[in-house]
Amino acid sequence: MTRSVFPCLLVLSRLAKALRMLSVLNVIAPVFILIGLGYLAVRVKFYPRAGVGGLIAYVNNFATPCLLFRAMIDVDFSAAFNPSIIGPFYLGALSVLALGAVGAARVFKRRPGEAVAVGFSAMFTNTVLVGIPIMQRAYGDEAMPIVYSIIGLHAPVLMTVGMFVMELARRDGGKVSVALFQGLKKSLANPILIGIALGLLANLFGLQLSGVADEVTLLLAGTVMPVALFGLGGALNEYRLGETWAQALMTTSMQLVVHPAIAWIVMVPILGVDPHLARYGVLLAAMPAGINVYIFATYYNRAMDVAANTILLSTVLSVFTITGWLLLLGA
Repeated sequence: MTRSVFPCLLVLSRLAKALRMLSVLNVIAPVFILIGLGYLAVRVKFYPRAGVGGLIAYVNNFATPCLLFRAMIDVDFSAAFNPSIIGPFYLGALSVLALGAVGAARVFKRRPGEAVAVGFSAMFTNTVLVGIPIMQRAYGDEAMPIVYSIIGLHAPVLMTVGMFVMELARRDGGKVSVALFQGLKKSLANPILIGIALGLLANLFGLQLSGVADEVTLLLAGTVMPVALFGLGGALNEYRLGETWAQALMTTSMQLVVHPAIAWIVMVPILGVDPHLARYGVLLAAMPAGINVYIFATYYNRAMDVAANTILLSTVLSVFTITGWLLLLGA
């Protein structure tokens, strides 16, 4: 009897694992297929390379602000702004900034300013173009309030920290206060942050969209996922894996593995956050590099090669690491 039961249990166990893997693939496959289509379309000249920047600008300046504006109108503040999830997310981000900078300086002998740019490449994740589609498909509307609260702080906090550390590290810069003011001003002028702020104000005063305004913002918000992913794929044609691939592999590993691991350790074992809620912050921490890492490196003219390689390498490898995190966290 025991001998006959054991093979059946083994088959059922393997079937359960296969179904779980199928569920995960169902989440990530459409996302990365769209990225791949964007890459191929530009590569074979079915879509003009010059038009990719316009797609990214449309997503960042129009579609995503509308999406976040609509989300903030109805958000439950108690569910969205959870310090036990937001705090560990940013603790993990700051940790990989430090680890990346130290690794660049000690292992790869980068100068201080270059080391900070390398660390920034490890810290700034693509929470919008990749994060929103993945989180929406993996966990649905339940996860989005927490996701939006993290995104709302993402650019202002990390850009300001990055600029502050850069000005401290480099010896040829101007006043730190001036750089911080410019960085904060640039972040506050970000349309994504403006969309969130307007949505929060509407929520606070109990305002609701109706009529044409509701229809227009709904149509714009609905274009975020396909346009963002197609545009990101097209943008990958701009980057080539160069001789700094080892440094990019270091920053990619910190971004895709170390950052979410730190976030999970702080959230669950230390703070005792419910793993069902913690996974929202952990998975968002596991996203690949955002295009802002290249913008930051270009702004300071430091480690641009590492930034470009990190975007390319992290986006490609995230297919596997996001799959792994979804299997660990549950999809």
